[in-house]
Amino acid sequence: MRFEDLDLSDEILDALWDMRFEECTPIQEATIPHILEGKDILGCAQTGTGKTAAYLLPTISKLCTEKYDNDKVHCIIMSPTRELAQQIDQAFQGFAYYAQGITGIPVYGGNDGVRYGQEMNGLKSGADIIIATPGRLLSHIQMGSVDFSDVRFFILDEADRMLDMGFHDDIMRIASNLPERHQTIMFSATMPPKIQKLAEDLMKNPEIIKLSVSKPAERIRQSCVYVSDDSQKIELIERIFNYAKDMTKVIIFAGKKDGVKKVNKILRKHKIRSGEMHSDLSQKERDDIMFKFKAKQLDVLVATDIIARGIDIDNIQMVINYDVPNDAEDYVHRVGRTARAERDGIAVTLVDKKDLRSFKEIEQFLEYDIEINKELSSFINAPLEAPKYDETKEKRERSRGNGHYRRHGAGGNRHGKNGNRDNKEIRNSEKNDNRRSRKGKKTHPIKQPDRPQK
Repeated sequence: MRFEDLDLSDEILDALWDMRFEECTPIQEATIPHILEGKDILGCAQTGTGKTAAYLLPTISKLCTEKYDNDKVHCIIMSPTRELAQQIDQAFQGFAYYAQGITGIPVYGGNDGVRYGQEMNGLKSGADIIIATPGRLLSHIQMGSVDFSDVRFFILDEADRMLDMGFHDDIMRIASNLPERHQTIMFSATMPPKIQKLAEDLMKNPEIIKLSVSKPAERIRQSCVYVSDDSQKIELIERIFNYAKDMTKVIIFAGKKDGVKKVNKILRKHKIRSGEMHSDLSQKERDDIMFKFKAKQLDVLVATDIIARGIDIDNIQMVINYDVPNDAEDYVHRVGRTARAERDGIAVTLVDKKDLRSFKEIEQFLEYDIEINKELSSFINAPLEAPKYDETKEKRERSRGNGHYRRHGAGGNRHGKNGNRDNKEIRNSEKNDNRRSRKGKKTHPIKQPDRPQK
């Protein structure tokens, strides 16, 4: 379906014309008509499918065509991280370029007092759209600097990630401040029971739209290396970058910030232009790292899952999973950072004994075995066949509550007692004629984002 076929305002269609957006992605085609009709929506689709435009386009369109009080907030968009909030704001600026009078303000932590004051002024003057992280918005609510009496749209982006990060109570507190009459729109990459429960608590007869989670793109060459411990992981990382000194645009994912810091320190020692991204950094530091990586001033970005979803970074050549992600969908999100926009990409996962169960679950989800990278394995004399996986032994250890399973909760849940530690820190810290005339319009000044993969 083409955007021209949807009942979007001319202001939105003009912006889409200039940005060369013509065809809807499946999630956009499935959800935009329902949002325009005023229905509550629960949409499930993986990252990179165009979910941001799926809610921004109809929301801005309705703000353009319906009458609202100019001095009130009309839409709240919740984001789990500052980086995603910034990206949503950038998309808003592009889509709303011709929407005269429609204003938006990003609200997130990690800034100084000057920025906080600017946020307060923007909220008090009645920005149409607030794009916020939960903790920061609650802070403004407690300060009495925001009026929610005319909020018509309550949107949660990456809702599953927000719940993973412990934001459930914050979301409910924010929702309790909203007027009875409003439209709730929730997007998630996954649909676990906790998302369904949240939808029951926040929504009225929602339209549930679920697109199946895709497997990694065929252009990604996936492989693994079986290692004995962290020391072998470090040795392999060193050898990879000594062997291929011209490697650029590489992301290394580690499960915890301590791993991020350790790997980045090793890379720096070997004169590799690398940077780290984790919850200990201030917003200014995180912005600076992202700018340098996107501008090719850094070749390698070592990061936690803070950038695994939703964040657009062009031309990633290689993804290395220093730690095996805890579930298959996280794996898909990580390796999906590469091989975008019809390009090829490489994804290598380092697997040690404690990660065997998670890795086997990933292969079961993919419905194929990930090949062993013989070349990289030879660098550290790693085995060229997978270790035997004793499922009976694993179950026996789980029943005793020992080791890996005691640390991560029953069944290997990464959100057990300690598994959520880094996430908590992230928390704190006349239409056809008008349309034909578009060809003569000036070029839209906002850079066109990469088209989502279909």
